[in-house]
Amino acid sequence: MKTIVHVVGARPNYMKVAPVLDAMRRVEGTRQVLINTGQHYDDEMAGGFLREFRLPAPDRDLGVGSGSHAAQTAKVMVAFEEICLEYAPALVVVVGDVNSTMAASLVASKLHVPIAHVEAGLRSFDRMMPEEINRIVTDRLADILLTPSRDANENLANEGVAADRVHLVGNVMIDTLLRFLPMATLDRVRDRIQVQPREYAVLTLHRPSNVDDSTTLRGILDAVGVIAARMPVVFSAHPRTRTRLAEFGISPNNGVILTGPLGYVDFLSLTANARLILTDSGGLQEESTALGIPCLTLRTGTERPVTVTSGTNRVVGTEPKAIIAAFEALETSREAPRLPELWDGHTAERIADVLRQFLFS
Repeated sequence: MKTIVHVVGARPNYMKVAPVLDAMRRVEGTRQVLINTGQHYDDEMAGGFLREFRLPAPDRDLGVGSGSHAAQTAKVMVAFEEICLEYAPALVVVVGDVNSTMAASLVASKLHVPIAHVEAGLRSFDRMMPEEINRIVTDRLADILLTPSRDANENLANEGVAADRVHLVGNVMIDTLLRFLPMATLDRVRDRIQVQPREYAVLTLHRPSNVDDSTTLRGILDAVGVIAARMPVVFSAHPRTRTRLAEFGISPNNGVILTGPLGYVDFLSLTANARLILTDSGGLQEESTALGIPCLTLRTGTERPVTVTSGTNRVVGTEPKAIIAAFEALETSREAPRLPELWDGHTAERIADVLRQFLFS
């Protein structure tokens, strides 16, 4: 019986690990262990997702909580080392690009435990983003690199990663999206958010470069105010963002409907029925592409270029004039949605096949 340890830590990890766990349960001769580092730890950002995705209760919750990047990474490493020594895993599976991903990879590598990285190879080429450092380190350490798109394979090849370690499997987040999409109706949220299908936009902001600088945050929301004059904008605000709004004394314009974080299916109900998505989230760039909803990414670059070349995403930056111009251009364009290769809802099955071959061949 081979033990596989799956590591989750922050909100985006749950929607990636859930289909992988499901697929791996069907691999005979394996035992699945779920470790929650607790990088996101309250019910809004973590606990609700465990219930919604029907994930098993984590075998261990490390409870590392918040803190600086160094403190959080160190806490995960100390606690996860004990997990590896106790369970003696045949494989550690990490997902995404959060601090828990990198920290668990460092520990496993030094203990000579093989690592599989789900969502490998993504690059923004901007090392000011902490996630970029996490991606680079994790991919250098991983034994199995499971990529969501061909550009990720190209990035890894350019970095000298051996081709036999890299496997194009598709986007596992789309597995989760397609599983829950039939439930995603506006009726789920109409008691809290009064909007009509295809007559509103959805906004999320959470990256420090956008929300920790008052000038940048104010400028983005000024541009959003112009959009909100033409259609309602539902602003699902990350706790960090709500704190900054209060600190800076910024109030969204009329037409902006401010709400806290929503559960996965509730939020999918909003995005799937929206006319437009505005975001600095990598995951929403992918989900909007899968849904065929136009997306304006409020950053200067993206680690998911396939959402631009084969999807509905446009990277517009954070200058108010650029955001408004991009919105107006969208209003007059009617581009047909396109879906990237292998974003078909079967990525977890392909991941399970790769891991089965690695463990038993």
